[in-house]
Amino acid sequence: ALPLLALTVGGALGAIDGALRGLLGPGHLHGLALFAAAGLIGFVVGLPASLYRTFVIEVRFGFNKLTWPLWLADLAKGALLTVLIGGPLLLAVLWLMDAMGRHWWLYVWLVWLGTNLLLLFLYPTLIAPLFNKFTPLEDAALKERIEALLARCGFASSGLFVMDGSKRSAHGNAYFTGFGRAKRIVFFDTLLAKLAPQEIEAVLAHELGHFRHRHVAKRIALSAALSLAFLWLLGQLLDQPWFFAGLGVEGGTAMGLLLFSMVLPVFLFPLAPLTSGLSRRHEYEADAYAAQQTAAADLVAALVKLYRDNAATLTPDPLHSLFHDSHPPASRRIARLKGG
Repeated sequence: ALPLLALTVGGALGAIDGALRGLLGPGHLHGLALFAAAGLIGFVVGLPASLYRTFVIEVRFGFNKLTWPLWLADLAKGALLTVLIGGPLLLAVLWLMDAMGRHWWLYVWLVWLGTNLLLLFLYPTLIAPLFNKFTPLEDAALKERIEALLARCGFASSGLFVMDGSKRSAHGNAYFTGFGRAKRIVFFDTLLAKLAPQEIEAVLAHELGHFRHRHVAKRIALSAALSLAFLWLLGQLLDQPWFFAGLGVEGGTAMGLLLFSMVLPVFLFPLAPLTSGLSRRHEYEADAYAAQQTAAADLVAALVKLYRDNAATLTPDPLHSLFHDSHPPASRRIARLKGG
């Protein structure tokens, strides 16, 4: 909150904007530079907490496997992807905002939605391998068990893969990604090392529950609807002088977009219980589906191991959980699975 206040009403963002205008003049290059400066400031401000979490807290509990060279490599790759993908996207958005008249927000939404869907399609094969190594699952018995589960669930997959998550963390997970027949199932190597075959099957059945209930599609649709509403709202605010004056900056397309993206999370925070509650509901539904396809006791055993190995809080503070937890407490999930 303090960095946001310093950047807005504190005048820091206005000073940066003025300096960049003097250096680059008005135009889209100035807009790109303004976003780059704000992003760099946000990165620097958040860096100490990120490093402390990774190299102190995670190390203390035995989770962190990340080395400094690997951390720097990840940072460089992430920055390069941001420039290569985010730069052209931002340039297109700024151009559309200036060129498409009062309905620019609809064109921007279409570009944003198309880009996100394209990235979801490309992520498994082009982006994820830049950070991790993916190898086909070699355990024949486990592969046969999983393929039988996929057949029961009617899930078509392009392959079963193991990801070398252990080079960064001791946390375990499994997920599926992609669209249509390009969907691939990925297991963290740490998950395979911790769970028995029937427990791995139960965890995967939970993930398939998200697919069966179309949770991913529903979340994409919700995100698309909300983004359209927010872009429309920004379209109304850009013409209001008080929106800029109240935050201590001059008007402009790039500044309006940047300010809106910075202050929007503050106003959305009261809605967090709704989005977190929806996510927890989806987890319960996925658990119920897994219990139909596999033994509920196997999923319970897997959850106990995962919560224990991840040092997760078994009895979280109810108020904190209401706003921040996307998954229900372990005790409630297990009670439901046991019919309690």
